[in-house]
Amino acid sequence: MNGELRTSQIVTTFGPGSMVDLPDSSVIVSGLDHWEYDKTKDIPIVDEPRLVEKIRSLLGMPQLTLRKPPPSLDRGQHGFHPIITGWRFPEWFISQKTENTARGFRRRRLVHWNQLENGRFLDEEDKKKYPVVPVRFVRACKKGHVGDIDWPAFVHGKDAPSGGELWIEERGTTGDLDEVWIVSSSGAQRPVAQAARLELQALGRCNGNRPWLGPGKKEKCGEINRLLVRSASNAYFPQLLSVISIPDQKNPIDDVVRSAWNVGLAIVDEKSKLAMIRSIPAVADKLQGIDDDAVWESIQRIRSGANRTLLPVKEAEFDVLSSAVDELTTDEPEGDFYARSLPPSHWNAPWMAGIEKVVLVHRLREVVAQIGFTRFEASGTDIQGELDIDVQRAPLALDTSWLPALENRGEGIFIQFKSSEIQKWVEKPAVMRRAEELLAGFDVWKKGHEESTREFPGMPYILLHSLSHLLLTAISLECGYPASSLRERIYAIPQVAANSPGYGILIYTGSSDAEGTLGGLILTAREIKHHLKRALRMALLCSNDPVCANHQPGHSSHQPLSGAACHSCLYVAETSCEQRNEFLDRTLVVETVEQIGAAFFEGFKWFQVQSYIFPQMRCARSRATLLRRTTRFPVVEFYARYLAQRLTPSMTGW
Repeated sequence: MNGELRTSQIVTTFGPGSMVDLPDSSVIVSGLDHWEYDKTKDIPIVDEPRLVEKIRSLLGMPQLTLRKPPPSLDRGQHGFHPIITGWRFPEWFISQKTENTARGFRRRRLVHWNQLENGRFLDEEDKKKYPVVPVRFVRACKKGHVGDIDWPAFVHGKDAPSGGELWIEERGTTGDLDEVWIVSSSGAQRPVAQAARLELQALGRCNGNRPWLGPGKKEKCGEINRLLVRSASNAYFPQLLSVISIPDQKNPIDDVVRSAWNVGLAIVDEKSKLAMIRSIPAVADKLQGIDDDAVWESIQRIRSGANRTLLPVKEAEFDVLSSAVDELTTDEPEGDFYARSLPPSHWNAPWMAGIEKVVLVHRLREVVAQIGFTRFEASGTDIQGELDIDVQRAPLALDTSWLPALENRGEGIFIQFKSSEIQKWVEKPAVMRRAEELLAGFDVWKKGHEESTREFPGMPYILLHSLSHLLLTAISLECGYPASSLRERIYAIPQVAANSPGYGILIYTGSSDAEGTLGGLILTAREIKHHLKRALRMALLCSNDPVCANHQPGHSSHQPLSGAACHSCLYVAETSCEQRNEFLDRTLVVETVEQIGAAFFEGFKWFQVQSYIFPQMRCARSRATLLRRTTRFPVVEFYARYLAQRLTPSMTGW
């Protein structure tokens, strides 16, 4: 099957085991065993020792490496040749000839691949060939196994005769599963909605089918099969682990040695062998200017484990970002990391009192590797950037010796918060009460996800996460990048130094090409105090208030993991959020129309959204004037009446 996907999509969206619609068919992307590389060129290895060591420790594979997905080969007049195999899946199709039943319903023939001629269905009535499209329903289980539904057995019953022709009949216009029926020429019929009910076990037990690993590749399973829509968002969740490439300040030579580890230095067990290894061009270029004594000491340090690789992902990153004084590393065109601390004189303001440091990250490199995938339920990293080792992930290959990875280069801004201010805020009675409400919502979610090992992230994380979304949206208005291209990393480290927690936000952008290094984010970050002020004002009122502000997570099964948060105020693109728009609460950032006292930024009041609409009102006359001026705007009039009843002369602020 021929089709085109971007290299980044192969890792982040359409990796092994994912189902992809092509112009003429549908395929499932093959496992790594069926990825081919151009034998005339070197295999594109991704050097990121910290990530490699993390994955090796996680999977227990000491020889694991990272590779970029193979690009298509240019075969001259034959065009580009894809060298990532796609197996045809599913093998059941729907004819594009539409018939009308006596009751006025539409139906189309449901046929197997074996019934097609050159990819078309030959209708016996008019002797014409009709195009077909893959059926959108398949079966799958929680272990990632997937396969075709046995449609004859589904409609006739497991033990009943299954002969006759099959149609898929639409008995409505909404596309709801209750309106989609499988009908047989024998008279048997059954709604597809019954396949979605687990208690009926209409699709039987899973046979462990793993078509992405090749034909006939199965394993023992026995789980209950579930109905899965191929194009649904829960059909494929890649399990990704990413790190920011950071310098080793204590032993900078170690970074150079790690970068050459997989191209020769890994086999050096004696100092005398260094001369021979230096004859390798790739090693010689990296070790230029470093004597053998320093290289050998670095090799011993790395092998003994006296390095940063085994630290939690975000702890190592926060340690480096928070230690930036004036300049971190040197500004090199091909450098992986370069950061400068923004002087406090550039960002001091009353609302910035809780912030300790602002760091401009001019150059950064993010390496993202895919470990495996899941279906139905996503399983990403925890709040410290670590993967859960207890998750049962589907494998990417029969014999995993390498994993696909990609490099994103870009820029970012890091904001470090004062630990003392965060701790003082956590101890406020109103924050403790809100914590109980959010924890009650988490308990509601946990009851429906008993197998999940997810833990409550804590109030500091929810605060920083909510502020990050607000700031990301505010910055995107001027930085030149759309909000969907910006991403976040939240640092809520319980203990960085001795009894010292660390808190920070990194908002960054990155791309596998040059798009992520245009400098717009750095330029915008120099005015961070103004963007933060605008973000806080945006949070004061939501267009869905007071419904949004009054949301109680403990009494909701729809949104139990968040407080005052919705698409109108805090939600961003899920590609930008590290928690899929969960664990958010606007109440913890600023005051809202329903919650007062739990805000970290106390100086922003909900009645000061716009001075020309909501001035500080100290008497009945000013309240009457406000109402008279807003009668032309129903929404504004509603808020004006609401606020006029609650305001008191003592309410003041910035």
